[in-house]
This record gives sequence, C-alpha cells and structure tokens, in this order.
Amino acid sequence: MTAQSTRQLALAATAGLGLSLLSALPAGAHGLATGGLAAGASHPLLGLDHLLLLLGVGGAAALAGPSVLLVALGGAIGGGLFGAFGGSLPAAEVLAALAVSALGVTLLVRQRQSPVLAVVLAVGVAIHAMLHGQEAQGTAASLLGWWCGAGLASTAVVTVSFLSLRQLGPSWALRLAAGLGLAGGLLALAPLV
Repeated sequence: MTAQSTRQLALAATAGLGLSLLSALPAGAHGLATGGLAAGASHPLLGLDHLLLLLGVGGAAALAGPSVLLVALGGAIGGGLFGAFGGSLPAAEVLAALAVSALGVTLLVRQRQSPVLAVVLAVGVAIHAMLHGQEAQGTAASLLGWWCGAGLASTAVVTVSFLSLRQLGPSWALRLAAGLGLAGGLLALAPLV
C-alpha cells in the first residue's frame, strides 16, 4: 500500500468515525463540572463540541503559529471566570457549536495570524469555558481536580493535533478546518432534529 493510499484510507476512516459520532451524540456534552481529576480529564475527550474545538485550536496553531495558543488560554480563563461568577449568554450551547464552525471557516479563509483569527479563537474558547464555569459546583478539591483534569486533557489534545498537523502539512490542517466548519454546523442543528 502506498503512502498516498494509506493517507486516503485514514482520511476516509476518520470522516466515517466523525460522522458516526455526530449522529450519535447530542450537540452539547455539558453537565456539572464536578467529580475530580478523572471526570475533568474525560470531558475534553467525550464532549464532542469540546474535542472539535480543541482540534481546531491545534489546527490554528499549526497554520498561524503557536502564539495563538496564548489567545486561546486567555479566552479559556476569561470565559471560565465569567461563567463561574454567574455570566451567561442566550443559546450558549448553540453558540458553542457555531464557534467550532466559525473557527473552521476562519482557518479556511485566513491561514496566517490575523486579528480576525484571534477574535474568533478567543470568543470560541471563552464560550466553551463559560459553560464550564456555570457548571462549577461542589467542594474546592473536587472543582480543582476537575479543572486540572480538563486542562491537562485539553492541553494534550491541542498538543497532539498541533504536532500532527505540523508534521502532515498545511493541506491536512485545511481539511480539518473544512471538517470543523461542517461539524460545528451539524452540532448546532442537532437539537432541532
């Protein structure tokens, strides 16, 4: 099997898995931000909207440079604090899904670091983090464990996607961006079905 056919097979398998997940899971996987380290670590892997956004953050870093990761971190901290102190947005779950699409489309149109990419990235991450800030309940130890677990798993997903896409090249990052544009839209529409 040639390298090109292996890549095509991997792409087809990934697309099939992604479509299966999209059809089987609800748009949001947000519950309570409690349960300690393991619960926090599992959310970025099991929450489809969260996983897609993190893959997009890694894709943004692969295309625009790792400095955009600081923008994402700022959005995460700001959004988490906003939600923890009672802040909310109407239709936040739909906005979280649409943020995935917006990041994908922005990456397709602007491959280099730009103010538009920075704003879309910061706002998208902030919306997701706000939802988790709203869900924060329980003891200080449980919350600290949850946030540490979520942070570690999120960092792992972003790092793996960034390094993989840097190795595979810009065409793969653009394919991911196109997939994010489509997947976020489907997730946003899922509650209507």
